[in-house]
Order: sequence, then C-alpha cells, then structure tokens
Amino acid sequence: MADYLDRISDFASGITYEKLSEPARTATRNVVMDTIGAILGGSRLPENANLARFAAKASGTGCATLLGHPLLAQPMMAALANATAGVCLEMDEGTRLGGGHPAIHVLPGSLAVAEEMGLGGRKLMESLVAGYEVSSRIGGATVARPNVHSHGTWGTIGTAVAVARLMDFDPPRMRQVINLAASMSPANAWTPCFEGATIRNVYPGRSGMQGILAVQLQQCGYTGLKDAPTDVYTTILGDSFDPEAAVAGLGSDGFRIEQNYFKFHACCLYNHPALDAVGALVGRENFSHEDVDRVNVTTVPFAARMAQDYPANTLSAKFHVPYAVAALLVKGRTDITAFYPEAVDSNVIRDLAQRVTVDTDPEMSMQRSDYPCARVTISMKDGRTLSESTTFVRGDFARRRSQEELVDKFLFLTAEALGEARAKEAVEAVGRLDKLGDVRELTALLGGD
Repeated sequence: MADYLDRISDFASGITYEKLSEPARTATRNVVMDTIGAILGGSRLPENANLARFAAKASGTGCATLLGHPLLAQPMMAALANATAGVCLEMDEGTRLGGGHPAIHVLPGSLAVAEEMGLGGRKLMESLVAGYEVSSRIGGATVARPNVHSHGTWGTIGTAVAVARLMDFDPPRMRQVINLAASMSPANAWTPCFEGATIRNVYPGRSGMQGILAVQLQQCGYTGLKDAPTDVYTTILGDSFDPEAAVAGLGSDGFRIEQNYFKFHACCLYNHPALDAVGALVGRENFSHEDVDRVNVTTVPFAARMAQDYPANTLSAKFHVPYAVAALLVKGRTDITAFYPEAVDSNVIRDLAQRVTVDTDPEMSMQRSDYPCARVTISMKDGRTLSESTTFVRGDFARRRSQEELVDKFLFLTAEALGEARAKEAVEAVGRLDKLGDVRELTALLGGD
C-alpha cells in the first residue's frame, strides 16, 4: 500500500500543463509575475546588489539571470541571490493553508535551472505548481516549534521537487529527492525578524540553493532516509507531523497555487488583518490620525510577539503590529514607502504606535473561515468608538483582488529596476508564459542595465 510520500511523489511527477485547469494556469502566471516583481523590487537594496555581484563572481561563468542586474550566475548561486532579494520587502505571496511562502522558495531555483536547460514556459509552470504543492502540503502537515520561522523550513523540498519535475524524474526518484531535501531543511528562527537582522532575508535563498543541491546529490548517488519529513519535522523543527494531513484532498481540491494570497501591505501577514480593518474604518468614517486617541487590536496569538519594543529599523517594523497600524493611520498607505527609515524614525508615527495595544484571542486563526482573525477598536478624541473585524485578508484567494491591481503592484515594484517600458514588456511576457518556447525570452527582460 502506497504511503503518503509515494502518493505525493506520484502526484508531483505527474503534473503536466495539460492537467492544469484554466484557473490554475492563470494563478500560476500571476504567481510568477508577483514573485518576479518582489525579487526585482528587492534587488535595489545595497546588500542584495552586493550579494548578486558575489554570486556572479563566485560562479566564474553563469547561465542564470540575476534579476535586476546585468549579471549571470550558476543556478545555485542565482537561486541564493534572487530568493534573498525577493523576500526582503515582505511583498512575496504565500498561502495560509501551510508552508508559508512557497513561491519565493520554489521559483528562483526552478527559473534558474529552466534557463540552464533552455526549457519553455509550460515546463516552468509545471515545475512551479509541483514544488508549490508539495512544500505547502508538507508545511501544512507540520506543527512547527514556536521559534521556527516558516521561511525556508520547507522551501528546500519545494525547490527540489520543482527542479526534479523540470528533469522529468519518475516517482521513485522524486521520493528520493524529497527525502534528501527534507534532511537539508534550514533551521530558521523568528528572532531576527523582531530584531531586524537581515540574515533573516537569506532564509529562502538558502533553501533554494540547497534544493538544487538535493537534486544534484540524488544524481550523484547519495541516499536519504525512508521518511525524512517525519524525522525532521517531529524531532528537530516541529512538534508534530501528520502524514495524512499532507495528502488530504490531494488531486481533488484543486492545486495549492490557486489557494494563495497576494500581499498588498509590505509587511508580515500577521499585520494584515488589523491593517485591513483599520483601512476599512478610515475609508468609511473619513478621519485622520490626529482624531485618534488610542487603538486596540485583538488578533491571532502569534501577534503577541509583534507588539514589543518600538522597531529599530525597516525590517523589524514589518513585524510590528502597533507600528504598522500607526503608519497606515499617519501616512495613509502601507506599501514599501511606509517602512522606509524616515517613516520608522517619525516621531508622529512613534507617538501613535505607543497608543496602539495588542490583545490576542486563542480562537483566532488565519486558517478559519467562520471566525474573524482580527478585530480593531479605535477610540476617537471626540468620544466615538469605531470597530471593524477581518476574516479574510485583502488579496487572499477567498477575497481576490483584480488583475489590474496585481499588475499595478508589479509595475510599482519594478519601476526602478526595469523602467516603465521594460516592466510592461515583462508583464506581457508572463501573460504568454505558456507560449514561450524558451524561458530566456522572459529572463532577457529581467536583467539590469
């Protein structure tokens, strides 16, 4: 009788473009566009530009594009640099069903190897769907330890599965790759997020690099455990792992890539429910931050860790509920500019953030559809009390945003790296990804000048 790993391996190996419904194809193209946009936006940060130059130099000669830079690298190094750039702005998509942010862990490695192999857009789509599915399912079946960050934890498996799909691995070899990759899962902590230590941004870069390595190790003849996910996610990185949960609905509930969320706030997802509620109140009641006396946010239990000392820098501000709420009220926006150093240093935002309190409700969860995941109460200086709750965040598959909004987000994030004209060309190329005979037709537009 086939166990859960056999079922997952068989499913991932059998994903073809022809098996993708039109909604699944649209979702995949949108995830590609959104992830590329996050990478290009993040490529402008000095440390990411330095990492790209290091990746190119360390590669000697390369065949994979370092997005946003006029440089090439070997696929493992390109995955390291591109995935790292893609997470730093906190604009990368994810799924609340498990696995954190699959695309930023899957696409950079898959794209780099597809470039190396000269493969077409349909093959890239198949590989992304496969890697996304497996990493999300393995992640969703795990109860991670409290300080284990979801970024990177299952990403090595996701990249490995995607690359194995590019190479048409059969189910037995796919299983071997999953087991090798699981034993290479990075142990990543939440602490750097709260302190603002940018080593946190390297988490998906490491998982992408190691996912490609896992495939190479299989080809070299290395062997893995019989069931590495159960070993790693019950003894090291998780408190428990449920194999049956990993395959629940497999093949009958659509693809996980269709059940994602796109970010429209440039910060940790656990901020988003409160920000959506605050935004709804401002839009409905039309008040300014000067009218606000204090704000109370009640949300998911994890948010208690996101309400400590005022953030020290841009990264830590993205993981701080009072700051994010105050920035929205003061600046009227929560795009990347709301987390720039000058905003974090604002005395007006700091003062208001000190009047934002955070409570938690053990019943609240991002996974529930029958109960809010945030409730916000704003006490006004004129004595009024305004309240609003959020169940699904803006951009979730249960609360979709328009195609135009996704494109606008991409154009905004890529304006500096590509310029308006080339950014629009990139949108058009992703829109016909299925028809590209070689993914290099797309990546040729994504390097820098």
